[in-house]
Amino acid sequence: MAIFAYKGRSARGELVTGRLEADSADAIAARLFTTGITPIEIAHAGQAGATLEDLWRKLGAGGPKTSDLVLFSRQMHTIVKSGIPLLRGLRGLASSTHNAVLRDALHDVLEGLESGRDLASSLGRHPKIFSTLYVAIVRVGEETGTLDQAFARLCDYLSLAQDIQDRVSSAMRYPLMVIGAVAVALAVISIFVIPNFAPVFRILGDDLPWATRAILGVSTYVRDQWTVSVGVLALLALGVRQYVRTPAGRHRWHSWKLRLPVMGRLAHEAILSRATRSLAIALKSGLPIIQTLGLIARTAGNDFMSERILKLRDSVERGESLSHAAATAGMFTPLVLQMMAVGEETGELADLLDEVADFYQREVEYSLKNLSSAIEPLLIVTVGAIVLVLALGVFLPMWDMISKVGVTG
Repeated sequence: MAIFAYKGRSARGELVTGRLEADSADAIAARLFTTGITPIEIAHAGQAGATLEDLWRKLGAGGPKTSDLVLFSRQMHTIVKSGIPLLRGLRGLASSTHNAVLRDALHDVLEGLESGRDLASSLGRHPKIFSTLYVAIVRVGEETGTLDQAFARLCDYLSLAQDIQDRVSSAMRYPLMVIGAVAVALAVISIFVIPNFAPVFRILGDDLPWATRAILGVSTYVRDQWTVSVGVLALLALGVRQYVRTPAGRHRWHSWKLRLPVMGRLAHEAILSRATRSLAIALKSGLPIIQTLGLIARTAGNDFMSERILKLRDSVERGESLSHAAATAGMFTPLVLQMMAVGEETGELADLLDEVADFYQREVEYSLKNLSSAIEPLLIVTVGAIVLVLALGVFLPMWDMISKVGVTG
């Protein structure tokens, strides 16, 4: 099969471009006609996988972001609620979607619908874009006739996830900039500044302060053995990456991340907020709680927490109540456990789980607001220690030389 680049016009007259894989240009034209696009130009773009763009996409890059899925879910909610035929609405979305990976996926979804598949099965053919929970909620919406509500819930859920992700990125920007600036400053000092002081320090012979000897040693090693240093760091990074890819290594790494002083608690609360929100949405959509817990475990994004959620599911499957099983799992605070128990007693578990998700989201927002103030002392102490060592290493030998000159004079 080969890849063809095409240009065409949608039913509304808009210019549409993209790339598709097929045996011939005629097959591409037929495929475009079925999706409501009139082809203008179809050009051969090489063998499948031959271009850098295709290689980039095969490596997993260029996929749709959470914001793209939020927009898609909102548009699907509007399409279904307004009564527009699904095929027609999807054709419009496929022709107006800017992300190439999502656009190709929507074309495949259209082909699946035209061949007789339901929407959930067609979306499920693209697990890297649509999660198992996403597909399951769409399936329940199709079966119960509440597809518009399913997409509305998914839109709200993904919007909240995007909001938390943006807040974390924004909160981490300042610490990362400080750490990067310190690293660059240390590299410049080690490579360019300290070597200029080395001849002066050698006059003192072996009578050098410990800080000076440490600075000279590091500077000499970095300047003369930088290739070895880079090689060792690269091998170490590769080894750690390969270990983390193993089940045991990934489980240990995810467990360790949750134990970090500041970020660990933040990650733990974010996962619980996402998990309880997912559980609430799934229960409102009509999914069984055991199946929902299994789906949430697969989409938790942390193997350690996935293991806890699976244990929770097993306890519920044995007949225990959700609140009792959650207390045994040790994942939630007493306040949250009481809210779960009340929800089970009153038959409003889904609403109470929404409250639990809001509770954890507020905790995440509070932690994010205080993240900079929590990290700043650590950064100040670290930068201060580095400056102190540099100052002692550079100025102590000079003071010794000045004192010796003064005594000699």
